[in-house]
Amino acid sequence: MRNTEGQIGAHRPLYPLIQPYQQHMLDVGDGHAIYIEECGNPEGIPVVVFHGGPGGGCSPGMRRFFHPETYRIILFDQRGCGRSRPHASVTENTTWHLVDDIERIRVLLNIEQWIVFGGSWGATLALIYAQTHPSRVRHIVLRGVFLMTDSELDWFYNGGAGMFFPDEWARVTGLLERSEKDHVIASYHKRLFCDDEGEQTRFARAWTEWETALAMLEPRIGGGTIPAAYARAFARLENHYFINKGFLREDGQILLDINIIKDIPGTIIHGRYDMICPPKSAHELHAKWPASTLHMIPSAGHSLSEDGISSALVTVMDELA
Repeated sequence: MRNTEGQIGAHRPLYPLIQPYQQHMLDVGDGHAIYIEECGNPEGIPVVVFHGGPGGGCSPGMRRFFHPETYRIILFDQRGCGRSRPHASVTENTTWHLVDDIERIRVLLNIEQWIVFGGSWGATLALIYAQTHPSRVRHIVLRGVFLMTDSELDWFYNGGAGMFFPDEWARVTGLLERSEKDHVIASYHKRLFCDDEGEQTRFARAWTEWETALAMLEPRIGGGTIPAAYARAFARLENHYFINKGFLREDGQILLDINIIKDIPGTIIHGRYDMICPPKSAHELHAKWPASTLHMIPSAGHSLSEDGISSALVTVMDELA
């Protein structure tokens, strides 16, 4: 078990963007079809990427953390996200549906074992998948650890992070009645799942903009308006999962079940100033997981695109190769 502060090795740039050599739409039942893509080396080390959110969807930039001659890179959009269909649907959409979908992807692609790679909600899903199917996982790479606990949700949606960003928090709560402001997740749930699509979109953009504003230590200026379709998928799915506490059996389930993966090696990358997923969760996970290494990245927040975090992830994947 190792805990380090700082950059790991020399700065590593992202690999050039490559195109998929294979794309699939996999019918997983329940009315859902999942978008899957493969790129890199078909004979390489398999690595599956779990995107964040829930609701975020995969993006081409996620291919760039892996040497294309070394890795067989598998990306997919979780139920309701990105190019998966139906879009923004929460019907038959739970953590356990996603775990089953991941196994269907593994079987479809004839992979015995793979590296699982995920950040934020993707880190949550990576841990739960590994605890459900430990024999299928050869290494776990996490960024921005989120354990789907009550305390983490309280931090982000009950005013903790809002003390550091009062202007942004005022925009989130400003759409609510006074009596609703102490229950932001539940209050937004009513609006995100109302019958008025315009109302859904208004609240979806506010929900999504709150997370976007806190994602980077130094936010980029001029991002523009978040597209309505993306905002609705992101906000509806994220809210659906959060109001149901990730569909876990009890608070703290991941740490309670950590013994299942105690011998699976893992690497944790976390920004020292992550305002969305505070570093406490990464430290607690590392302390209970003997086979893990924790790299705390100074001068970094939550985003996958922060220079220190991107460089660390490329370094880790190069070392694993």
